[in-house]
Amino acid sequence: MDVTLLVCLLALGAVVGFAAGLLGIGGGMLLVPFLTMLFAWKGMPQDLVVHAAIATSMTSILFTSISSVRAHQRKGTIQWKIVFAMAPGIILGGLLAGGAVFAALSTAWLSLFFAVFVGYSAWSMLRNKKPKPSRQMPGVAGTTAVGAGIGFLSGLVGAGGGFLSVPFMVWCNVALHAAVSTSAALGFPIALANSVGYVVSGLNQGAATYPGMLGYIYWPALLALVATSVLTAPAGAHMAHRLPVATLKRVFACLLFALAAYMLAKAWQAFAL
Repeated sequence: MDVTLLVCLLALGAVVGFAAGLLGIGGGMLLVPFLTMLFAWKGMPQDLVVHAAIATSMTSILFTSISSVRAHQRKGTIQWKIVFAMAPGIILGGLLAGGAVFAALSTAWLSLFFAVFVGYSAWSMLRNKKPKPSRQMPGVAGTTAVGAGIGFLSGLVGAGGGFLSVPFMVWCNVALHAAVSTSAALGFPIALANSVGYVVSGLNQGAATYPGMLGYIYWPALLALVATSVLTAPAGAHMAHRLPVATLKRVFACLLFALAAYMLAKAWQAFAL
């Protein structure tokens, strides 16, 4: 890895970590488009760029989620009963996405899926509409099924699943603070299952022939991102009490729209080939 790419990755990790702490969002929706740009800029094969960006982004959550969980645990707001109920489904869905479907999808379809997901997430953030609590958490089978869906969809976009799990839990009468904390705890099994899948499927598809790849994970970039993001996330969380977060979220939503448009353009280019 050359010095220019290293500096860019360190800066990206710092910005994403700060944004995650400040706005309470996962870094995947920011990381994937920028990693796609950087990997393409440095000459990574086109059919590998988006896969590597998504896998590397998701694996970074393994490290950042640990510090996040520790912070929420100190406040005592994590609903571990929900975490343990959803984890089996999350692991199943993550392994299915990362270990099978992810490798089967082309760059074009992955880019399109990511663009649609991020566009919807940005629209939801811009509206800031809270779901109306209307029921309780489902039984074991229902919770496992929901967890499988969250793990699966998260694996295809490289995100921690907060935009899916938090609205679902609030809809099921879980208090918002508890839902956010519990979602942070769910990020670890989501990242773990999908990361294992990315390694296995990447090795099977021969992705490791590109220097620095562990399956679909580009580990030099992973180390650089984690080195700074774990340092800036607590600073972002601290500033959340001093800055106008509602206004910042609207600005962030506009940025997400721009990133979704970029990934949509990447999908268009890939389909045209």
